[in-house]
Amino acid sequence: MKTLTFNLTAPLQSYGNEATFERRTTTTYPSKSAIIGLLAAALGYRRRDERIQTLNALQFAVRIDQAGVSLTDYHVVEWKTATRKVTYRDYLQDARFVVALGSEDEQLLERLQNALTHPRFQLFLGRRANTPAGPLQALIHDGQPVDVLTHLKWQAAAWYQRRQRTTIALTIMADADLLAGQASTMVKDRMVSFDQRHRQYGFRAMSTTTVELSNPAHTVDYFSGI
Repeated sequence: MKTLTFNLTAPLQSYGNEATFERRTTTTYPSKSAIIGLLAAALGYRRRDERIQTLNALQFAVRIDQAGVSLTDYHVVEWKTATRKVTYRDYLQDARFVVALGSEDEQLLERLQNALTHPRFQLFLGRRANTPAGPLQALIHDGQPVDVLTHLKWQAAAWYQRRQRTTIALTIMADADLLAGQASTMVKDRMVSFDQRHRQYGFRAMSTTTVELSNPAHTVDYFSGI
């Protein structure tokens, strides 16, 4: 088993769950469907390309290295004559995530690694306006996704690390079969179709765990001053 990891960092990110025209919310972490969309764009797949479906087979896990701060953007949309609607868009500010994708097909992971560093189409983190803060750094490791994320060093920004204690508890969300014995929940973020005329998402089982890592930037206790 090999695992491909890459960091998602941007001033704004947004990963929609159930959305309406008036209100579009975001989850607190990247959804699997959003990551598959990112990979498809990097590979140069069009929305109706059947090859996108094969990416669902990738094992998926994501670690929250820097929890974002919620931001709501207020819009007044106007069209035709005097027709207006108030809409809201939710975003995550200054969030950082590490995505881990596992597969027995090492050649596929190498293709994805190359595509993420040399994308065919523009990459964005949830919405078109949310472009990554620089090129993605994609690496391939031995082991399955949760094991890799358990041992990978903390990827938060230096200023954020300086505000934390000597150890930090990070949350990992993963496909339920990667966390045997853990309670699971059903989330609607399995890609069925990206076709703009009929987008569809299915359910998958997800489990959550935490991992404690040391803080390399810790010098004093930020909370007590000692």
